[in-house]
Amino acid sequence: MHTRNLILFLFFHVISQPLFAQDDSIKTELKNLGPNVNSAFRDFAPVISADGALMMFTSRRPLTEKEIKSGEQATERIYLTRFDKATETWSKAEALPITVNEKGRNNSAIALSNDGQKMLLYRDDDKGNGDIYESVLKGTEWSKAEKLPSPINTPNHESSAAYSPDGNTIYLVSKRDSGQGGRDIWMCTRKPGAPWGSAINLGSVINTIFDEEGVFMHPDGQTLYFSSMGHGSMGGYDVFKSVLTNGTWSAPENLGPPLNSVTNDVFFVLEANGRNGYVTSATTGGSGQEDIYRIVFTKIDKGPRLTLLKGIVYDEKTKEPVGAKLQITDNATGQLITEISSNSASGEYLVSLPAGKNYGINAEAQGYLFYSINVSMEDTANYTEKEQDIPLKKLEVGTKIVLNNIFYDFDKSTLRSESKTELDRLNDLLNKNPTMSIELSSHTDGLGSEEYNIRLSQARAQSVVDYLTKKGISSDRLTAKGYGKSQPIATNATAEGRQLNRRTEFKVLSK
Repeated sequence: MHTRNLILFLFFHVISQPLFAQDDSIKTELKNLGPNVNSAFRDFAPVISADGALMMFTSRRPLTEKEIKSGEQATERIYLTRFDKATETWSKAEALPITVNEKGRNNSAIALSNDGQKMLLYRDDDKGNGDIYESVLKGTEWSKAEKLPSPINTPNHESSAAYSPDGNTIYLVSKRDSGQGGRDIWMCTRKPGAPWGSAINLGSVINTIFDEEGVFMHPDGQTLYFSSMGHGSMGGYDVFKSVLTNGTWSAPENLGPPLNSVTNDVFFVLEANGRNGYVTSATTGGSGQEDIYRIVFTKIDKGPRLTLLKGIVYDEKTKEPVGAKLQITDNATGQLITEISSNSASGEYLVSLPAGKNYGINAEAQGYLFYSINVSMEDTANYTEKEQDIPLKKLEVGTKIVLNNIFYDFDKSTLRSESKTELDRLNDLLNKNPTMSIELSSHTDGLGSEEYNIRLSQARAQSVVDYLTKKGISSDRLTAKGYGKSQPIATNATAEGRQLNRRTEFKVLSK
């Protein structure tokens, strides 16, 4: 029996009380997820996608005929369930295949990526220890779970972990030399596609001489939830919250009753909206020894400062889903923040975007022209969910693409620095297709004289051509054309419509 089995005893003695004892404005409501999820056996440790649509959890319910006949608890297996917003119900839980649930081992889900396409799981070994593995959803099938390398895993016991929203950091719980004492929370970071860097202890603000466990990073990328026997807990493990600001963790805040009690309270997760959390509880009236509950935080006005962007990538003509690579870039710095993929079977993608940045989102797939989106968020922006489907166009003569991340100085043809990533992407496309020629066109809104708009749009189109020729693209392959206000794609009667009309496009002239 590994550590997770020893510490999962969450007890809620009040169903609706203030989450923070000193603040009556924040209340909680607790609801059992019901028989589709919970059983007469142990059901615990839920992990969720950022939008709360997908949940993995661990159960010791019998599954095989032999286990059912014995009537005893089985080894730990990972189960999947999906939330139906229309009916407010969870689907009947299904065990994942043996590629994830290896026979004869305890297998436990410990983290999901924001988009639900990657999973971290715990699996024990013959020496009484355990390690962290990863499985990836490829279409409709979860890949064989692969053990993560050092320094994430060691000869010691690694019991739980969490992804950062961008997937470039893994937070993990392990007992290692140079720690604060007992089990500590560590972090390993990498650049997209690069090896994992050294494990770094989160330090004495987070870790104590006692054990920490059950780490979870919220999709805002700043708020860490974890359980600890230290920090003056009410008894056993309590759930704490700490916020990362300018590289410094805040003093952990005990989330108080009813979430915390005098027994062990571990493995708390929270949706991106900050309102819906999931916990394990052994409270009376449940289906079994421990059940999974949804805890709703009411009277939270603004929620986390982030946008949850999601949608479907599909072929514009056939409407079939496309598995595409999506790159998220900070337009101000040109830094690649993260890379994700849309699901090849459904085309679905999801990414969380913390407030305070201007983002460029690019989608590309083999045989298609790339597609770009611009998402700008004020630093004070409240929580929002935005749906943005992405139609990809085949690389064919006559195809037009709007370059949504090309920016000019106001009333000028000067390209702003935020345009570099998009321009370089276009340059790469031309280099990969050396016989392709294109028309670069610029368009204005309906304000101003026709003569002025033609002149401004022609100069802007020429600026893009000049950038590409300086990069080595032959001018014979590039045509600059300013159309002024002659080709609107939206009404000029509104600010939103005029913004859509002010655009830069390219059209494939030859392949």
